[in-house]
Amino acid sequence: MNQKLVTKKNKKVRKLKTLHPEIRCKVFYQRDYLHLVHKYGLEEPDHLEQAPPPTRMPGPPEVVRLEERGERLTG
Repeated sequence: MNQKLVTKKNKKVRKLKTLHPEIRCKVFYQRDYLHLVHKYGLEEPDHLEQAPPPTRMPGPPEVVRLEERGERLTG
């Protein structure tokens, strides 16, 4: 998604929160939508091939120690 559009969307949400603090709002970005489509299989398989894959799968990040992989840090 275009960063300019994301910034515009975030600005609108901030404005909504200042004008109406009682309203709770959750922002969904394109990657969030794609994760949900992928997770629940909401679209036909032929259409999913045309859509870009999710940029990051939800879950904790994988921690890898470089020393254990045999690589050395150069400094």
